[in-house]
Amino acid sequence: MIVEAALRVVDREGVDGTTMRRVADELNTGAASLYWHVRNREELLHLMLDTVAGEIRLPKPDPKNWQAQVKQLGREMRRTLLRHKDIAKATMGRIPLGPNALRVSEWALGLLRAAGIPDRTAALVIDLFSLYVGAHAMEQADGEIPMPDGAGGSMEAVIDMYRGYFRSLPPDAFPNTVALADLLVEGGPDERFEFGLDVLVAGLAATAKAARPKR
Repeated sequence: MIVEAALRVVDREGVDGTTMRRVADELNTGAASLYWHVRNREELLHLMLDTVAGEIRLPKPDPKNWQAQVKQLGREMRRTLLRHKDIAKATMGRIPLGPNALRVSEWALGLLRAAGIPDRTAALVIDLFSLYVGAHAMEQADGEIPMPDGAGGSMEAVIDMYRGYFRSLPPDAFPNTVALADLLVEGGPDERFEFGLDVLVAGLAATAKAARPKR
């Protein structure tokens, strides 16, 4: 009940606005009473993240189609995080150890190992994959990114600002940046996310191929 209330606060006010007092208000109780059940806000964040991980849908592992399934896992993780405002912010710097998070990592590890990915690579890529999805979801969560002067702006406004800035640079000093000014800001969040998934999976496939015994 406490975790569900905390997620409702996150959905309305974001992670930064989710304090023990705000959660207590959501439950019509005092903040002190929460500490009988949750030691502190940090523990509550871990519990919330694990609850969100429980929303991730996992198909039956199919090692023959591991590349498609890894990409689908990334999409599912991103979808789940984006359902809860900026909860993705809480994934940064935290190692998920709850039962729901372990369910997801166990599924992914089993799929990768069955597909022939070397054990060390499989172990390392779990962290890399989570960081990639979490960072992408965090950036996309509010639909706004800060301007260089700290002011907020829509994604479109910020992109236009950066495009204009790249184009305005002296071409003798920054020939490549000026030449690629449009491409550097091209593509929406979905396209860029899919590009990253393609690169990650292609790297895993190359690693698996290199690890196969030579005949």
